[in-house]
Amino acid sequence: MSKKPWNVGVIGCGFMGRAHSNAYRKAANFFDLPMQPVLQACCARTATDAAAFAERWGYASFETDWRRLVERKDIDAIDICTPNDTHREIALAAAAAGKAILCEKPLARDAAEGAVMVEAVERAKVANTVWYNYRRIPAVTLAKQLIDQGRLGKVFHYRAQFLQDWTISAELPQGGTGLWRLDKAVAGSGVTGDLLAHCIDTAMWLNGGIDTVTAMTETFVKERKHNLTGKVEKVTIDDACAFLARFQNGSLGLFESTRYARGHKALYTFEINGEHASIRWDLHDLHRLEWFDHKDESVVRGWRSIHVTDREMPYMSRWWVPGLQIGYEHSFVHQVADFVDGLAAGKATAPTFRDAQHTQHVCDAVLKSAGDRQWATVKRG
Repeated sequence: MSKKPWNVGVIGCGFMGRAHSNAYRKAANFFDLPMQPVLQACCARTATDAAAFAERWGYASFETDWRRLVERKDIDAIDICTPNDTHREIALAAAAAGKAILCEKPLARDAAEGAVMVEAVERAKVANTVWYNYRRIPAVTLAKQLIDQGRLGKVFHYRAQFLQDWTISAELPQGGTGLWRLDKAVAGSGVTGDLLAHCIDTAMWLNGGIDTVTAMTETFVKERKHNLTGKVEKVTIDDACAFLARFQNGSLGLFESTRYARGHKALYTFEINGEHASIRWDLHDLHRLEWFDHKDESVVRGWRSIHVTDREMPYMSRWWVPGLQIGYEHSFVHQVADFVDGLAAGKATAPTFRDAQHTQHVCDAVLKSAGDRQWATVKRG
């Protein structure tokens, strides 16, 4: 029996557009979904780019105006894979049109924009989620299960890093395709909204809300040529950020991110220390979860490496035989599968826009603290 089609329209044909398109194509092959994701239409700025993307990924059609895509009656869901400054406008239009919405992270450039988006999707009662995909890497999901089972006991410390090195050259311009993340007007912030937002979302999912923060940021290259104006302009994003945090459960947090760490392309790590046990995870070895349990007999007590491939582990029963690992792209497949299941069951799929708004509030507090050089309280709601 054929399944009901779930027609997706993807706006933005860059890196995230590819990652999401791959997920829509693969999800029903590995998961027993109640509906069949269909790549109905994609949208890029030029017909040449849109047509090429549609051909490569198997979209039935393409558009060059995202508004036309949102208005189409044959589209059930809008996937926003565009730069941050466009998220709000597209999400509001999609909500008004009654479409389900999947939005790339961060939700918006700041919490003020995010609040409008949350209000719009909740007023329209449309299904919504934000692509904080690291939650759905099996080893990270396993960490969540172990924490929720109380195996760590009281948590004392949470620490995370996200390190890159791709913006070190002073000759690198800012703005435009591929480099909009260096333009604050488009991105909203630098590493805080781009990289630390991932760390913050994961941290609050695993360890609960954050109450207060104290932060410092730095912009190492003060001026860059802007691709769109052709002029040398001031750089106003944060190239690096480090902050301390107090969680609502009383634990302390330490977060660090930079794009100026030679030798690191995407080093994302976290470690959690509890009264009974500790957990450690590294994106570069994403199929493994490091685990220390003080209850082990002293002669064998020590860090162990759990190879997260057994069928009993999160998501792994859908993939290969034990011992054969999966990778980064599969986290997006998992989010598509969870979202479609949630739609059919009438349940929200986390992180929702409201969940992602909590991360926006933390990011705003971090940037405020760095500017004021004082502790900042994270806003609620």
